[in-house]
Amino acid sequence: MGRTGPTVRFSGLLATCTAAVLAAGALVATAPAASAADVDVARNGGFEAGLDGWSCTAASGAAVSTPVRSGTSALRATPAGNDNARCSQSVTVKPNSRYTLSAWVQGSHVYLGATGTGTTDVSTWTQSPGAWKQLTTSFTTGPNTTSVSVYTHGWYGTPAHYVDDLTLVGPGGDPVVVPAVPAGLRTTALTSSSVALSWNAVSGATGYNVYRGGTKVASATGPAATVTGLTPSTAYTFQVTATNAAGESAKSAGLAVTTTEGGGGGGGKLPARALVGYLHSSFANGSGYTRMADVPDSWDVINLAFGEPTTVTSGDIRFSLCPVTECPNVESEADFKAAIKAKQAAGKKVLISIGGQNGQVQLASTAARDAFVTSVSKIIDTYGLDGLDIDFEGHSLSLNTGDNDFRNPTSPVIVNLISAVKTLKAKYGSDFILTMAPETFFVQLGYQFYGSGPWGGQDPRAGAYLPVIHALRDDLTLLHVQDYNSGPIMGLDNQYHSMGGADFHIAMTDMLLAGFPVAGDTSRVFPGLRPDQVAIGLPASTHAGNGHTSPAEVNKALNCLIKKTDCGSYQTHGTWTDLRGLMTWSINWDRFNNWEFSRNFNSYFGR
Repeated sequence: MGRTGPTVRFSGLLATCTAAVLAAGALVATAPAASAADVDVARNGGFEAGLDGWSCTAASGAAVSTPVRSGTSALRATPAGNDNARCSQSVTVKPNSRYTLSAWVQGSHVYLGATGTGTTDVSTWTQSPGAWKQLTTSFTTGPNTTSVSVYTHGWYGTPAHYVDDLTLVGPGGDPVVVPAVPAGLRTTALTSSSVALSWNAVSGATGYNVYRGGTKVASATGPAATVTGLTPSTAYTFQVTATNAAGESAKSAGLAVTTTEGGGGGGGKLPARALVGYLHSSFANGSGYTRMADVPDSWDVINLAFGEPTTVTSGDIRFSLCPVTECPNVESEADFKAAIKAKQAAGKKVLISIGGQNGQVQLASTAARDAFVTSVSKIIDTYGLDGLDIDFEGHSLSLNTGDNDFRNPTSPVIVNLISAVKTLKAKYGSDFILTMAPETFFVQLGYQFYGSGPWGGQDPRAGAYLPVIHALRDDLTLLHVQDYNSGPIMGLDNQYHSMGGADFHIAMTDMLLAGFPVAGDTSRVFPGLRPDQVAIGLPASTHAGNGHTSPAEVNKALNCLIKKTDCGSYQTHGTWTDLRGLMTWSINWDRFNNWEFSRNFNSYFGR
């Protein structure tokens, strides 16, 4: 979110991250020869049976009779828009085993790779079009790995490419058996309405089910889940099972848990369904200036955009109203403050949002941390605000090399931000509103990549918001990730999802609520947030940001997440009836668009 409109930085960031991973794959591109006992464990790698065994994004893949390298068929896949024409297949493998992945390809920017290896996911690519070329890479599976996903894809804006004779050669996978009963079920976090659970990972399991009083209430891909919608001061008993293609284990021993009395998770007294919007208070841009007094009652949380630092590393945040030269209709300071009080008297919350597109904030020192606390406190006190919104973008947050565990961050910019926000929360008390508006690159991309990776070379910003969200989850009122200005992101179904339709919001929001293993490590699972802590972030109009979603598609996303209807192909991991609502960039752009966004919100929720 920025002063002059949207910036599309994600594609470059994703390309950087992907290129780094591809470079790592290139290091192992010359694989050892297969042993006599090795077999090709891929299915239909020559596409002689059409797409049997393969899953392709959108309508990008098809079996064709020409050109082919051998046999009578090959795969043709065509990138379109934000779809890079990815086709993938889940293959059964053996743990601690070496595999060689190979395919013949034709076209420019064709990629071949494997994910879920349990060690280092690999990929390689060819840049030049022309005759058939062979791509080859290899990997060793982890100690608990029984399946991997092999894939091919092209690149955005390139013509169709072709794939034939794909093989994955190595030890044949053992028959899948029902996994063992999970052990070690325990509570990791507890509030009045939710319980975060974890347990020991089970070898051979591909998923887990959580039961409350014998009824299934949640599922997860890793050994952790959060159960929401509970009643304060109430005793519950939980059990967990492990699942894979062969079936479901017996239930674990029961764990008795009693929820707390308090509300937990940031207080704030928001309505059950909240509409959040950013108000361009310190600048104009093409949407025009909107006075605080002219903001309609539809908006429950109003984020003042933006408080910005005097320098990137100072931590000294300043905020002032838009200059009259830029905003001729700007109100006076006195009228602005009076309008804030009137909104609060009507039950609305007004926050200062720090950062945005231009406001890079790096709290790299304790001095910057302390300056941040002091200066933000001054803004809150001067305008009588209800709390703080963290909208750090660009290079504000990144992870130092070796900082690989989101549960125990060591990077100063991360550690100091967490400390500063906790200090502000302690200063202002339980009614202090804390919200965050990260981009998908800094949150959901963490399912695949985290920081610079275990061997370096990846973009250190990938997933960098996760340690901040996790450390502050008990203080967090709302997380509204920006589901726009984003490249395709892999969801919990291990498929890529692209912005602009209901599917993207369903998959991205479900990840926040179900939780996910970070960088594919099932021993480091980011626990899901409570639904009342989550809102979906969208642009208010086509002018406001790439990835605008029509009201009809917004309503489909809400139907799926809240009611589990209109879900399309994606299967959510719960029915998130307490989802808090929607956020948009911005109130000004919604006004410019005849209030389409807020009118649709009001209509959907009957307000």
